[in-house]
Amino acid sequence: MSTVTPLTTDPALKPKPETAASIAKKKLSSPWASLAAIVIAVLWTLPTFGLLVSSFRPERAIKRTGWWTFFSDPQVTMENYKAVFGQDGGVNLGDYFVNSLVICIPAVLIPLALASISAYAFAWINFKGKNFLFLAIFALQIVPLQVTLIPILEIFVKLHLTGTFWTLWLAHSTFALPLAIYLLHNFMQEIPATLIEAARIDGAGHVSIFFKVMLPLLTPALAAFGIFQFLWTWNDLLVALVFAGGGNEVAPITLQLANLSGTRGTAWQLLSAGAFVSIIVPVTVFLLLQRFFVRGLLAGSVKG
Repeated sequence: MSTVTPLTTDPALKPKPETAASIAKKKLSSPWASLAAIVIAVLWTLPTFGLLVSSFRPERAIKRTGWWTFFSDPQVTMENYKAVFGQDGGVNLGDYFVNSLVICIPAVLIPLALASISAYAFAWINFKGKNFLFLAIFALQIVPLQVTLIPILEIFVKLHLTGTFWTLWLAHSTFALPLAIYLLHNFMQEIPATLIEAARIDGAGHVSIFFKVMLPLLTPALAAFGIFQFLWTWNDLLVALVFAGGGNEVAPITLQLANLSGTRGTAWQLLSAGAFVSIIVPVTVFLLLQRFFVRGLLAGSVKG
């Protein structure tokens, strides 16, 4: 009597179940997804390209024809840019451009420094009321920005800070902290606890762990949020309207562009040139730091 040996399948040869990350990767890399991305990119870039073309066209051509007629009747002039930079009695955007840089750089560095320290404390230090405080900070994200403008302005008035850069620095930093702490806290929790324990065994304290272990690993997350914060601060108008005090000494370029559109509603040649000047910096920052931005978005994601 012969016996038949049942066929066995090597577990190592069994196909592994697909993870959510691999399924999402396949969908996003499909030809249809690539085509959709190209279409969206073209539609998103087309208005910017039209703005660039209009900024170099003469005033008469801008007011009479659309920017697409440039290709059939090309007319190029630099008078628009000379006007927005103060030549020929125009509006000088150079000072406001510098003001925006002075506002943005501290408004990015301050929340990054405070948020990284706070996120480390919430992630790796046990203290009383930690969960309640973190929940309160998380809940601050749903508070409308407009609700806080007047109370914060009253505080600045009492402290005699109105009309200075401090009001804009502190306001932007305050509004950015809840989201920054939440994002950096989630990223820090993805770091293996064995790495922290090994540093403690070597005699490192919280300060050494934060600066020598955490900060190098936090670079992608810090860069990603720094780009977000820089773009938001550079393009902001509401906070500037409230806290700049109406003075030109600390007004950013967005505030001057708003005033330009209000007082010169028909000066499209100045508006197009000024608007394109204002987007040069954020576009440059994003292109230069794009790889850090992508790494920061993927940091802490599901691995598979």
